[in-house]
Amino acid sequence: MSKFSKQLSILCLVAIFTPGLTAEQTSFESAWDYAKLYQNTDGDYLNLSGRIHLDSAWFDSSQGEYNDISWRRFRFGFKGKYGRTSAALEADIDLNEDLGDSYNRLTDANLSWKFDGDMKVTALKHSAGFTLDGKTSSKKLFTPQRNNLTNNLWFTSEYFTGVSIKGNLVSASDWSYNAGLFSSDDSDEIGFTDASYFTLFSLGRKLDANALWNEAEFRVDYVYNDVHEDGNTRDFTHVVSLSSKFASGKWHLWNDLAMGQGDLGQSDLWGLVIMPFYQQTENFQWVMRYTYLDSDDHNGLRLGRYENKIVDGKGDRYHEVYGGANYFFNSHKLKLHLGLQYTDMADGADDVGQYDGWGLTLALRAYW
Repeated sequence: MSKFSKQLSILCLVAIFTPGLTAEQTSFESAWDYAKLYQNTDGDYLNLSGRIHLDSAWFDSSQGEYNDISWRRFRFGFKGKYGRTSAALEADIDLNEDLGDSYNRLTDANLSWKFDGDMKVTALKHSAGFTLDGKTSSKKLFTPQRNNLTNNLWFTSEYFTGVSIKGNLVSASDWSYNAGLFSSDDSDEIGFTDASYFTLFSLGRKLDANALWNEAEFRVDYVYNDVHEDGNTRDFTHVVSLSSKFASGKWHLWNDLAMGQGDLGQSDLWGLVIMPFYQQTENFQWVMRYTYLDSDDHNGLRLGRYENKIVDGKGDRYHEVYGGANYFFNSHKLKLHLGLQYTDMADGADDVGQYDGWGLTLALRAYW
């Protein structure tokens, strides 16, 4: 299939998903109401849940090229609430495989309870989010893929069996927290027995509006990981991330400064992400991003998702510049990403991780 026909297929899928865009917007958005199976006046409900993501990617570098269209994610399940108890069950399915081989794993498989003071406790399998993009759901990213600082430090399996608690500090609602204890078991379902554990603690603070911003938030994430050779995590004992979000009118600026202390042969590393974006209209947005990574030792850095299909070696120093545009048909529930990026990674040891090239991604994202 040619590059043109692959990208055209995404646009055709958008047209299928959006037949009512030229009619009343309210009628189009109401299509998501079909996911609501039951609800009552007390706020109890049972809904379908899921997401479908499609990528058309073209990457060309001095080391080679990659060009393909693929189903990036497909998840389907249910979520519900009764009183102060909520439940979620969702499966990850690979649409690139034959039907009999398409099931990957459970993502969400959990129960949660809401208590006074906005405190929420969640148990069993759920997301363990840290770093700027790691704690942002793939449903609500502003770029087709998470930044490469998150890709290197965050535990990209994302969903782990454990227990977490989050909410606002009682004394001040502008302070929020999230703390959890998780098994690093690599089970596709719920698992406690293999590998070891990691802990997560996150503390955030929202700032009052002033002459410089309308909204601002700072958050620090800390992870202690008891690294195990069979664990489903990255090989870092300690990870620290300091992220911030600012909004001033149509302008926004998101940042992340993070580091990890390596183990089992993994080098220490640190990195920086700067991501400004401009909300031109309710539906149209411009995004830029700069990512820098530095490894203390040779071969400590991974490339991103598609660059890694060209060069699977590791490097020492990484730069990426990304520029793109997003169109929101129904907020994050249905959107289109178009992004161009330049990536450079140096490898001072053996050149197997050296990379220098451009990439273009056209991506469709939908969730319900």
